[in-house]
Amino acid sequence: MAFLSYRSAAGVEPVVLPSNRGQIEAVARRCRRLVAGRALVSAGAALVPVPGVDIATDVGLLRDLIARINRDFGLTPEQIDLLEPRAKEVLYQALLGFGTALAGKAITRALALRAVQSVGKQATARQAARLIPVAGQAVSAAISFGAIAYVGERHIRDCMRIAEYMLDSLQRADWQPAEVVR
Repeated sequence: MAFLSYRSAAGVEPVVLPSNRGQIEAVARRCRRLVAGRALVSAGAALVPVPGVDIATDVGLLRDLIARINRDFGLTPEQIDLLEPRAKEVLYQALLGFGTALAGKAITRALALRAVQSVGKQATARQAARLIPVAGQAVSAAISFGAIAYVGERHIRDCMRIAEYMLDSLQRADWQPAEVVR
């Protein structure tokens, strides 16, 4: 079975929803590679001995990372707007039911900062570790890597649950997608 796809005539990026569990896993694998790469960048930023660079980098990385994961799962606000009413209804039920903080939302700097703060103990430990020469930088880098990897993985799992819920709900309803043109 192919991906469920919707396009708008206005040139908005197509909505691509995974249409089976294999595709959900494929999207998750692709996103996990992306998370690992961004976590490495975060670790590198933690090695810079300028206060605040690591936090600013993490906020920017997470904002872009979460937005990309949302896009890959078809969960950006723009993509959701293109869904048929029934599919949109099922998606909103999933978003509300699972209580995800980042899926289906426009990722702002403030939202990304909240995600960084959600791993606050690690951020505090990272700042404290930086006070220890050399070894502290390595510990700080490891903590940065772990924090980005944790937030990214948690978001991927949330998106997978939403995609699986949508898939199950729409299949139970014997729903067939139609072309959406705006």
